[in-house]
Amino acid sequence: MSKILVTGGAGYIGSHTCLALLEANYEVVVVDDLSNSSYEAITRVEKLSKKKLSFHKESILNKEALDQIFQKEKNVDAVIHFAAKKAVGESCEKPLLYYQNNISGTLQLLESMKASNVTDIVFSSSATVYGEPDEVPVKEDADVRPTNPYGQTKAMMEQILKDTGAAYGWGIALLRYFNPVGAHISGDIGEDPEYPNNLLPFVSQVAAGIRKKVTIFGEDYPTPDGTGVRDYIHVIDLAHAHVKALIKLKQDKSTHTYNIGTGRGYSVKEMVETFRKISQKEIPAVCGSRREGDVPILLADATLANKELGWQAEFGLEEMISTAWKWQSQNPKGYKA
Repeated sequence: MSKILVTGGAGYIGSHTCLALLEANYEVVVVDDLSNSSYEAITRVEKLSKKKLSFHKESILNKEALDQIFQKEKNVDAVIHFAAKKAVGESCEKPLLYYQNNISGTLQLLESMKASNVTDIVFSSSATVYGEPDEVPVKEDADVRPTNPYGQTKAMMEQILKDTGAAYGWGIALLRYFNPVGAHISGDIGEDPEYPNNLLPFVSQVAAGIRKKVTIFGEDYPTPDGTGVRDYIHVIDLAHAHVKALIKLKQDKSTHTYNIGTGRGYSVKEMVETFRKISQKEIPAVCGSRREGDVPILLADATLANKELGWQAEFGLEEMISTAWKWQSQNPKGYKA
């Protein structure tokens, strides 16, 4: 049985991926400092899978502690790396925090992997590395030109991983996510931000009466209804892509880059309207000015992931929103209750 170390495994995408790994009969080791996540997510993953994982409350910035975890756990076969700060707006306000946390943390992790002879890593990258692409749907060979510090850190981490893979013969999978949404179909694990930076959890909290209104940032984009268009991917589909990527690295120890999306775009207004329909809530919405760093439209060409990983998105828009609403309804205070 392969043992996978997951950094940031108590987070939104991390917890769903840990569950997918346990269901696929992997052993799972989680390293998470819980600065932006909750241990309750781990408890629920274990409950859903009826399996135990190994948990270490630690920051990946602490290389000495990381080295000890790799030594203690023994025979870690691969790493899935989620641990990073991820809010575009905050990265514009606090760029040094993002460079320190995301870049330094990744360097520490790679040093610890090298010392323990762990040579496969699946990296949580982002479509933000493309900035505003010349063509959509965007392919993996498009120019990398991020428009904000968060995207810059992802692009830099990708380059560090490519160089590491080339130098040491490692297996590297760079997964460029588009917009992860939704929750586990049980409603037991989901996205639990203290303050939502993404559209769907914000809409969800307005539907639940936690917030008064949704602000739509910009309605003058060159899109059919003037609001930004994005490619949304269900978090369960995204989790399964990581499992497929691990299998790929066992077969082909080189560097691979994949878009993880559906290729179908929905505007902000469409998302809000669909949420109203499914939740049967009013959801007041107002329009504000554009946010710095936002692009009008971003869609994935996921042909390569379909072909090389044998991966395909299975959940549609209504399932994305209904699972998000189920999670919100069952957990009005997130994991805090």
